[in-house]
Formats: sequence, structure tokens, C-alpha cells
Amino acid sequence: MKKILLTLAAIAAVFSLSQCCSGDGEKCKKGADCQNAEQCCKGGENQVVKAIMDRRSIRKYKDTPVEHEKLETIVKCGINAPSGMNKQPWEIRVVESQELINQVNEVYKKANAEAVAKDPDFKNMFRNAPNIICVAAENNAGLDCGLLGENMMLAAQSMGLGTCCLGGPVRFIKDNADAKFFLDKLGFSEGYDLIYILAIGYPDESPAAKPRDESKIQYIK
Repeated sequence: MKKILLTLAAIAAVFSLSQCCSGDGEKCKKGADCQNAEQCCKGGENQVVKAIMDRRSIRKYKDTPVEHEKLETIVKCGINAPSGMNKQPWEIRVVESQELINQVNEVYKKANAEAVAKDPDFKNMFRNAPNIICVAAENNAGLDCGLLGENMMLAAQSMGLGTCCLGGPVRFIKDNADAKFFLDKLGFSEGYDLIYILAIGYPDESPAAKPRDESKIQYIK
């Protein structure tokens, strides 16, 4: 019941904010709970566009784990991504267990002792993130799972969280026999293959945006 109430509260908050602002940043609409309207409407800024433009890949995190309720909202945003024929060809495992992360990290440290010893900031193989989200795809459905991941990363950004999409740990976990227990613990269904891991946590850095090549865009009129 508590989870249901929290979910309903989150939905109500999003709806309330949507009522606070019009698309061009007008003042609060009458009757709306506009407690955060000033931030929502400031400058007429579109909050979805802001989340997209502000998001960076974060590789330094605070030790504070992400609250379960936030993780729950983020993965629900993920599964609301579009997918071909609405097949939703993904499975998601949200790892909140610090013990499990530490266990697979010990395998990584043993296999990469020299590299780990050279990094004084090393805490774990997931860019030191306190939580991870593991995504598996069915039948090589990388496109659909990419849309899923983008939804989750943008939702996290809107909550003040950082993310980084990781491929290296996936390759290590698949190739190292001692890490097989980790995949077993995730328990993906037969036919599903782990394709990426999202590091997620409270950011401990604010990297600048890297240049984007706008010359690759063409408008056909």
C-alpha cells in the first residue's frame, strides 16, 4: 500500500507541475498547486529540453545510495519508452544490494589488480556508482532498449541524479567465469542477453558539455 501511495503521489506531483506552466512559460494556471511553479516557468524554459541539454555522463558519484522510490519511478519511465509492436523486448534488474556490487567488484579487482592500484579514486567497476540498472534484450533488440535507457537517464537527470551507460563491465561480467554468479543473481529469462548497465547515483562532478557536430544535420525542404 505504501508503494502505491508513493507512486500516486509522484504522478500527482507531475500532473500538478504540468498544470502550473503552459508550453510558453506562462504564469500559474488558476486552481493548480503551483508550489514549484517559479522554477517550472522561469524564463519559459521547457523542462524536457532542459533535461536533455543538461544531461552529462557522470563518472564520479557520492556514496549516498539512490532512494528506492526514485529508482522505481526511473524504471517506470524506462518501460514507457516506445518499442516495435509494443513488444517491450527488455528485462531490467535494479541492483540496490551493496553486497552484490561489492562481490562482483572483488572479482574485477582481482582480475585488474594493476590498473586498480594505479587509480586512487577507485571504488567499484561501475564508475563508483552506488546503484546500477542492468538491461537485457531479447533477440538483439538494441534499438528498443536504447530508447528505454534514454528515458531512464533523462528521468534521472530531472531528479538531480547522474548516470553513465556502461559497456565495459558488461563485457567483463560475460567473459570472466568467476563473475558468472552475478548474471545468475540477475536471473534474466532465457533468450535475454545483458547489453548495458546504467551507473546511477548522486553526481560528484559537473562535467562541461562536449562539442556536438551540427554539420551532420540537414533539413530537406
